[in-house]
Amino acid sequence: MSTAEAPARAALSGRELSQVDRQWRAANYLAAGQIYLMDNPLLREPLAPAHVKPRLLGHWGTSPGLTFVYAHLNRAIVTHDLDAIFVTGPGHGGPALLAHTWLEGSYPELTPDVTQDAAGMRTLFREFSFPGGVPSHVAPVVPGSIHEGGELGYSLAHAFGAAFDNPDLLVACVIGDGEAETGPLATSWHANKFLDPVHDGAVLPVLHLNGYKIANPTVLSRIPRDELDDLLRGYGYQPYHVEGSEPAAMHQAMAATLDDVVAEIRGIQAAARSGAATGRPRWPVIVLRSPKGWTGPSEVDGVPVEGTWRAHQVPLPAVRENPDHLAALERWLRSYRPEELFDADGRPTPEVTALIPSGVRRMGANPHANGGALLRPLDLPEPRDYAPRVAEPGTTVHEPTRVLGRYLREVTERSAGRRNFRLFGPDETASNRLDAVYQATGKGWQAAIEPADEHLSRDGRVLEVLSEHLCQGWLEGYLLTGRHGLFSCYEAFVHIVDSMVNQHIKWLRSSRDIPWRRPVASLNYLLTSHVWRQDHNGFSHQDPGFIDHVANKSSEVVRVYLPPDTNTLLTVADHCLRSRDYVNVVVAGKNDTPDWLDAEEAALHCARGAGIWEWAGTHPGHEPDVVLACAGDAPTLEVLAAVTLLREHLPELAVRVVNVVDLMRLQPDTEHPHGMTDREFDALFTRDRPVIFAYHGYPWLIHRLAYRRANHAGLHVRGYTERGTTTTPFDMLVLNDMDRFQLVIDVIDRVPGLLRTAGTTRQAMADARARHRRWIREHGEDLPEVREWRWTR
Repeated sequence: MSTAEAPARAALSGRELSQVDRQWRAANYLAAGQIYLMDNPLLREPLAPAHVKPRLLGHWGTSPGLTFVYAHLNRAIVTHDLDAIFVTGPGHGGPALLAHTWLEGSYPELTPDVTQDAAGMRTLFREFSFPGGVPSHVAPVVPGSIHEGGELGYSLAHAFGAAFDNPDLLVACVIGDGEAETGPLATSWHANKFLDPVHDGAVLPVLHLNGYKIANPTVLSRIPRDELDDLLRGYGYQPYHVEGSEPAAMHQAMAATLDDVVAEIRGIQAAARSGAATGRPRWPVIVLRSPKGWTGPSEVDGVPVEGTWRAHQVPLPAVRENPDHLAALERWLRSYRPEELFDADGRPTPEVTALIPSGVRRMGANPHANGGALLRPLDLPEPRDYAPRVAEPGTTVHEPTRVLGRYLREVTERSAGRRNFRLFGPDETASNRLDAVYQATGKGWQAAIEPADEHLSRDGRVLEVLSEHLCQGWLEGYLLTGRHGLFSCYEAFVHIVDSMVNQHIKWLRSSRDIPWRRPVASLNYLLTSHVWRQDHNGFSHQDPGFIDHVANKSSEVVRVYLPPDTNTLLTVADHCLRSRDYVNVVVAGKNDTPDWLDAEEAALHCARGAGIWEWAGTHPGHEPDVVLACAGDAPTLEVLAAVTLLREHLPELAVRVVNVVDLMRLQPDTEHPHGMTDREFDALFTRDRPVIFAYHGYPWLIHRLAYRRANHAGLHVRGYTERGTTTTPFDMLVLNDMDRFQLVIDVIDRVPGLLRTAGTTRQAMADARARHRRWIREHGEDLPEVREWRWTR
């Protein structure tokens, strides 16, 4: 099949052509007005410097292309009765989306002070990118948005995430040609290999080639057209081209192309849903070539602007100071003929709104773009139904994530009817011991299936692709349109999405201040194959720093959990899947781990977030001589092993064990909603006793979280200090000075008086570390006393 050309037929009648053009002109006028004007919104008097904002901010270059696509999608929604949302890759074109949602009435309905009249237009203009107003990007305040686009690269992944399990939804995604140069966007083209035409909706990518970024040409706009077509066809798409700059011809071409594309999408879905077609379809993509800054000033100060990089932000930068620029701005704004577009009261005329959908068919009012409005709670099983029986702490072992996998299998089974839960991960579901979910659903896959493949399924709800960016983007789009999910990843490599989670946290934080934004399901990370059990893969796989990254973010949104065993992991997972508007980071091991708490104790401990394990300490009821604290499964094991050594060698020493499962509990209550008061903190850690804290990650984070506490000077933290290699599991702990022998040495060094009386014990611990080093180099495995250690009371 050859590349599709824009149809030669006239898809629009004369009246429809006038209506769509007027809608487009009105949106362009409003977009330009937002960038420049703070008064005189309808140009009812000659433009003066006082009418212009003192600081000109915003992006004009992409805006007319966005308004063009939006106007034609409106016409397609009306003509074909579509249920559609709009994802704006070049989100810096915020004026375009604000303009259209004002015209359609969704923005005035949700923002009462921005009325759909002259006064409201003035407010719309004045508030844009203005102190106390609205951001310049397609932020959460813009109705119909699920994607801000401030950071480029994620639009197409978000679009596919929105389409999964939404069989009647069309997600139109405008991809800027600058954005198309990013790695996340490049891999996102492959999402079509995972889109099921039976159970999922459709994604319509619109690759907008306006030719330039901020200061340079774009790659895809400068390669030959046949090479671009080969690229898109190689990704599995059918390209349709709409090219030009003459408005009437472009309107006809875009309308006809959208008619053909909608018919093709519906044909694909009908064939798949009837069983007539079972192969992977070739979905359409529209390539739109239009000038950057289209309909704006053609030149300024004698140099070209329209169709060049100079149109990217503010084409006329000195309007207040330069009379020529002021006159050019007035000519530009009047070129849209606002007197034809708005009535005497400043309301859009019937010709402007004739091809705008009504009710929830408006893209700014579509409930899928306010996913909390559609969100239904998951039907979750009881964690205790999967909890291992624990008669005595430490007497049994389980693989925590394997047990969690059985719990998630039932979550998947229970959500099968609504199809509102998915598991995402980069090729690691089985590696992370979650493969029990394959008993409930397969791995979504639309490409070829070979006889040796396992668990691949056309309608599977586990999505695996070796791109953390794509997994993250899919999950964000899925959550923001009202569903639930979990992202499982190796701990070291979740850093790949550091920047993406930044943006999602900011989105959630901003949404909390917008009354009409409904809470969505939390973004849940399960980080496993973690730093302390990557001894076989080596230094490249050893990095617990994602916790530090997330801990820097908004305390209203971020939660970090370090369950020490299987039952605490089940309790934490249940809590996270029930939560809303958070980013939950759960770090848990997949290898055999002692069971410390039974189901009831685990639930109580997780509700506290941090607590004294009286059964683990010595001399209960006595004031402690030292506090041994732990957060994480490996640190917990080492602390309890250290307790047994202290009990053996220093039986008179009173040791308190404190386990922290909710890391944010360490912060003051004034800094984080989960934080402890000073009284709570002191009751656990004391005000004046040494605290030896074994922590899963980088030790300085604990100091930062607790630096205001009275006993901060007595806090000594052990954790990962960038000492890694391919070695034995216990040697990883020794290399980073978090092993049981070092913890005993730390106790002796810091409890007053012990250095005078416990020198022999200290020497024995140092000798054990030396013996360990010799042993692993000779035998290739850990000391028998380490491998065979079991907790005893």
